[in-house]
Amino acid sequence: MISEIFAVMNNIQNESHEEPDLYETRLAKLKDLLNSGINPYVNSFHRKHLSAELLAIKEDQFSEEFIIAGRIRSKRIMGKAGFMDLEDETGRIQIYGASKELSGENYEIFKHLDLGDIIGVRGTLFNTKTGQRTVRLNEFLLLAKCIRPLPVVKEAEGKVFDAFSDKEQRYRMRYVDMIVNSDVRENFIIRSKIISEIRAFLTERGFLEVETPMMHTIPGGAAAKPFQTHHNAMDMELYLRIAPELYLKRLLVGGMPKVFELNRNFRNEGISYKHNPEFTMLELYEAYGDMKSMMEICETMMHHLVMKIHKTDEIPYEDKSIKLAAPWARLTYFGAIEKFTGVKFDPSMDLNTAKDHAKKIKVDKEVLNKCMTFWDVVETVFDEKVESELVQPTFITEYPRSISPLAKSMPENPDFTERFEVFVAGREVANAFSELNDPFDQKKRFEEQVRLRETGEGEGGYMDLDYIRALEYGMPPAGGMGIGIDRIAMLLTNSHTIKDTILFPLMRPEEL
Repeated sequence: MISEIFAVMNNIQNESHEEPDLYETRLAKLKDLLNSGINPYVNSFHRKHLSAELLAIKEDQFSEEFIIAGRIRSKRIMGKAGFMDLEDETGRIQIYGASKELSGENYEIFKHLDLGDIIGVRGTLFNTKTGQRTVRLNEFLLLAKCIRPLPVVKEAEGKVFDAFSDKEQRYRMRYVDMIVNSDVRENFIIRSKIISEIRAFLTERGFLEVETPMMHTIPGGAAAKPFQTHHNAMDMELYLRIAPELYLKRLLVGGMPKVFELNRNFRNEGISYKHNPEFTMLELYEAYGDMKSMMEICETMMHHLVMKIHKTDEIPYEDKSIKLAAPWARLTYFGAIEKFTGVKFDPSMDLNTAKDHAKKIKVDKEVLNKCMTFWDVVETVFDEKVESELVQPTFITEYPRSISPLAKSMPENPDFTERFEVFVAGREVANAFSELNDPFDQKKRFEEQVRLRETGEGEGGYMDLDYIRALEYGMPPAGGMGIGIDRIAMLLTNSHTIKDTILFPLMRPEEL
């Protein structure tokens, strides 16, 4: 009998006070259930209602029977009756089970359910004396036994602490993190909404969503270190893509005027609060567009996103308030450096003079020693001294040609390009430019990137002769843009690290 099986456990009332051997206790419960012919992992259960619906129902409907399902989050057993909180994706509702309404054996099972167990229930509604909406059980079914105890908030020496506060464990066991921290679930719901709204926004503007290869024979589209793999059947080296750019622009050549891809990129580089080796990007390209049309799309789309998700265009981020309403600030690359450092750099400077200027504003000396060109120094100064100052949304324009190998040069000053990057809250979130469509200029820039990589003067890039061939067929003037989805999610969820916006960030293997 179930009552006999569970007799030894009658002293277990509230799991927040149970001992660390709870895992073994739960395994014993599972074994007893199986020995009694009870399947603790049923094939299916068809729920008909959600907790939020029941909380909103009027009292004249209380006599109707409702069927809900969820996870047990709290438990209060008082002899022949007990209350539990049942949680689903819409919230929590209290349930009430009593021995007089459940058969003796069923009540014993109910009484010994554990926090974290997933159950389905059938019952009617009532309000307790304190006014709490509650489901009175007519029947319940154990749907999935939770063997490992969930982290709970405990009290010690008058202080409340979270038993699952270890950030690394939360990233490793995101499934537990989402069970016990509803705000984490909400952040990932917002991330999903961001992607859905981007799709809707671009589709309404006539953009076509496409898919391009994730395995490349040449790692192009950005200056970054790729992950390398090998295709056995074809006996050839391949690279996980660092960017889809060159394939998307091939589609412009082929006559698709507006395309976008929400894509996964892979870069074999460092990990930080704003970098993950695997990340999500939006890339879009518009024939007969340019840098200015990309500015308009970027500004309008970001405002659209924040209004859809937060119903306001001014949102908190860390200790700041970010205003996403247009128009955004605009600064040139060198203008921003001068504004925030007081130093005026000039392309006519030699390397040593540039380094001396950088030292005066206390740029990291070790990083400066690795700079091989004037442009390396300037880029270092911008990264260290300017980015963090760009709190409100800002377009930085007129990037040097040397660090913009795929952007069109400015007709009036070929050393600079028609390119912008958007910075918000001190970090880059978007990069765009008027696309280079001259195959001869593009080939020269590829050659320079290859030279820099081979001489160790920079990360450089690779020569993609097929892309050059595509340009030789003629690509219309175009604008293109890449936006970091993970960083947009950081901003719109007020998350302080990129790992909080990626469901399963890369971690070192754990010994289990």
